[in-house]
Amino acid sequence: MQQTTHLASTPATGSERQWAALAHIAALVLALCTSWIAGVAGILGAGAVYLFKRGDSSFVANHAREALNFNLSMFIYACIAFAIGVVLVGATVLTLGIGIILTAPAGLALMVAIAAIALMWLVCSIIAAMKAWNGESYRYPLTMRLF
Repeated sequence: MQQTTHLASTPATGSERQWAALAHIAALVLALCTSWIAGVAGILGAGAVYLFKRGDSSFVANHAREALNFNLSMFIYACIAFAIGVVLVGATVLTLGIGIILTAPAGLALMVAIAAIALMWLVCSIIAAMKAWNGESYRYPLTMRLF
């Protein structure tokens, strides 16, 4: 595994590792407190760490940016899933219930996809916090790198 990226040969200090882990944990805890769908708080948690510590340590900034991008990506995916759900319900209503033949399996597939994404979000956030605590870098999967 690759060590820290803040200064090629300098390992992260204890404080840097704590702040980096806090970026992931704050995003996780705040998103869980506001529910996964309304995970905007997760974005704010990671964003706050990024704004406060980006000038002090590139190690912390990289972890906070990664947590910010990941939670923002998960929020965008949740919005897309919600929109698809609305379309499926609308199709069922517009066809006076006959469309349920097609929308029920699609709805079940959507629920399975949402559960898988939620589980991935939870597991990856914990792994990222552990990697940060150990002074290692981490890249979340399925993340849009917007920041």
